[in-house]
Amino acid sequence: MHMHKFEKIWLIFGVAMLIVFLTVIGVSAFYLGNQPPSCLATIDPVKVDTTAPFNEPGLKKVEGKEWDYELVFVASAFSYSPGAVEVPLGAKVKIIATTKDVIHGFEVAGTNINMMLEPGYISEHITTFDKTGEYLILCNEYCGVGHHMMTSKIEVVE
Repeated sequence: MHMHKFEKIWLIFGVAMLIVFLTVIGVSAFYLGNQPPSCLATIDPVKVDTTAPFNEPGLKKVEGKEWDYELVFVASAFSYSPGAVEVPLGAKVKIIATTKDVIHGFEVAGTNINMMLEPGYISEHITTFDKTGEYLILCNEYCGVGHHMMTSKIEVVE
């Protein structure tokens, strides 16, 4: 089989780039130990109600951290706890969430907050709310017959 000189050059270039990219990913994942940013902390799904901070879901002011507030959510059987929460305008908030039963989604409409909540794992996201108003929290992972009613809201107030 005869290949043109330029075909050989592009074929060699493509294979070389594939090897370089796979090497970079391999070194990053295995040697440097890089992992996805969420779901690094674990929790026993049976003991969520008795494990801090999930035993008291809601907004709490924190001191000495890079964020001002911690907002704790627990998802279960077609509901979020708390059902509604008020956050001060401009506050840097760390959202901490988990679920007790099945996989749920946690999407705050109109923002870039979108997490998957899995039983046994804790998901976290740090954000700042810069606009006042109501932000609807939706479950974007089908979780059963009551999935369409699974909502909560964050109200940003001055």
